[in-house]
Amino acid sequence: MTSHSFRRTALLTAGTLALAVGLSSCSAQNAQQNLNRLISTRGLAVQTDLAYGEGAWQRLDIYAPQGANNAPTVLFIHGGSWNSGEKSEYRFAGESLARAGYVVGVMNYRLAPQFRYPSYVQDGAQALAFLRSQAATYGGSPDNLFVVGHSAGAFNAVEMAVNERWLREVGVPVSAVRGVIGLAGPYSYDFRDYSSREAFPEGGLPDEIMPDRHVRRDAPPHLLLVAENDTTVHPQNALNMERALRVAGVPVERRVVSKVNHVTIAAALARPLSWLGDTRGQVLDFIEARRLR
Repeated sequence: MTSHSFRRTALLTAGTLALAVGLSSCSAQNAQQNLNRLISTRGLAVQTDLAYGEGAWQRLDIYAPQGANNAPTVLFIHGGSWNSGEKSEYRFAGESLARAGYVVGVMNYRLAPQFRYPSYVQDGAQALAFLRSQAATYGGSPDNLFVVGHSAGAFNAVEMAVNERWLREVGVPVSAVRGVIGLAGPYSYDFRDYSSREAFPEGGLPDEIMPDRHVRRDAPPHLLLVAENDTTVHPQNALNMERALRVAGVPVERRVVSKVNHVTIAAALARPLSWLGDTRGQVLDFIEARRLR
């Protein structure tokens, strides 16, 4: 190893260690931005701010490997309690999944409190329909779709796939969705007891809204990843969601990712931070096992 290479490796190692500390603290947003500075998209085809709807927030970025052919197409939905978050903060997710050979869309969606359920779920379905329509342009398959979401985005991803209404509204056949991956999602809780109630309708009830209450029997397979050290979303959410999927006969795997918390379970999707936890490995294994060949 040359002295230049050694210095660069040392700087990257120090940087990722600092990011890990930052992602575990209140500076998570700044740490994600710093992480993105370590990520290079060189060699990938990248298109930003593509409109999947008419609203200002209805935009997505596409990351694709050059020379892709009939590759799995993945939609990533960020978290943020439905009232914050921005797709540019998750460039690391787009890059990571594109380096694995997938065509990836990283989306924005309308945020609370101005927009409440089901606006952001409908945005997810609309973004998936748009991504499906564009997939072949980037070497992706329109019938080899996967949806990945973190936290509030995991709620959006799962709700979009298990509730018969949302994909039907945008004309996406459920058979085209090969799998759904939720990272630390709040799928089954009484939002009326939390500040996140501002993301749901006034007078709304959990039985009317939570994804575990209305699972379609032909829903796609699910992978529910739980952070071992999560103090934000209780693991009972995944247990309840798993139970509902099993009752409906839907294939589901629920796994605990050791050592990570509510934030770092998503950060570990980034290639430089894969040592934080096995998020990336489990996501890729799930996609590879269920993709069309």
